[in-house]
Amino acid sequence: MGKEIGLNRKCIFPLCVSISDYPSYSSSNINIHPNAGWQQYGITVAGGNQQGKKVNQLSYPCGLYVNHDQTMYVADTLNHRIIEWKWNATSGQVVVGETGQGSGDNQLNYPRDVIIDKERDSLIICDRGNRRVVRWPRRNGTSGETIISNICCWDLTMDENGSLYVVDEVKNEVRRYRRGESEGTVVAGGNGYGNRLDQLFRPQYVFVDRDHSVYVSDCNNRRVMKWMEGAKQGVVLADSQGQGNGLTKLCSPAGVAVDELGTVYVVDCVNARIMRLSKGGTEGSVIVGGNADYAIGVISKVIDECMFKWIVTRINKPLDRRKRQGSSFIGILDTTNFEIFQLNSFEPLYINYTNEKL
Repeated sequence: MGKEIGLNRKCIFPLCVSISDYPSYSSSNINIHPNAGWQQYGITVAGGNQQGKKVNQLSYPCGLYVNHDQTMYVADTLNHRIIEWKWNATSGQVVVGETGQGSGDNQLNYPRDVIIDKERDSLIICDRGNRRVVRWPRRNGTSGETIISNICCWDLTMDENGSLYVVDEVKNEVRRYRRGESEGTVVAGGNGYGNRLDQLFRPQYVFVDRDHSVYVSDCNNRRVMKWMEGAKQGVVLADSQGQGNGLTKLCSPAGVAVDELGTVYVVDCVNARIMRLSKGGTEGSVIVGGNADYAIGVISKVIDECMFKWIVTRINKPLDRRKRQGSSFIGILDTTNFEIFQLNSFEPLYINYTNEKL
């Protein structure tokens, strides 16, 4: 059995899970032991000082990217900024959005996601409120460049060739943009909303493997799908007929990741857990969370579940193993307490927590 190490912090709303290794952004060649144990608690590494606009505070953090040196980049959504947080720092530094909310070249409007394009040493940001994807110089940038317009961007990732994959929740599709392309190519969905194998219904998160197969969490269809490169329809990897918290049930699946063995890791967000489904399996196992009654109770006290959309991104790098040989980490965005946690484990499994009112 995998070894488990206790933690000291409880989290409530799991939404996205991803695994990855250098040099790609979302794909992985990591073999995770089928019985690997995952910790349930963590320590705060960013935020945790209540909601606010100070540089030691966060306000509904959504996207999270961790660089190879453990520097974190956070899409601090309600503060309309991207904040950089160094390892072991007690406060962050605003790198995008210092002038506040807006539609100018130097402003953001409810940013949802951020990744790093290492080849161009730039940040790529899902500026959802402005219906655009922008590129921002990573060092000393004063304004951004719109690279995709008129898009309801929900999630971003990039493969090892530098192709950008963008989830458009309104068009119910995932589109790939190779370097230099402006229109892109639909690689999943794009046939209106529905539950056919060539359709998606409110897709949220995307994962790309080394074969360029696209994995999508198809939220309103309560399923996870795989679209092989060039395919006209997808294959259902995990789904649920009806809501519930059994091991065959998914309730609003969100983040998804797949390891080299074909094991699917999916966030079952309303049930407040991370599920693991072995290749070819029909029943999953809970590896993190499972406090569904508590989580649903908290949500219902705030607003009806249908009035929420959840957004968060993957961490695309394992934290620096030189600091703790043999350990990897889990990064968590918790908008309940407006902070980010660090969890230790033997495998690079990454989890994000967030919720956002429509």
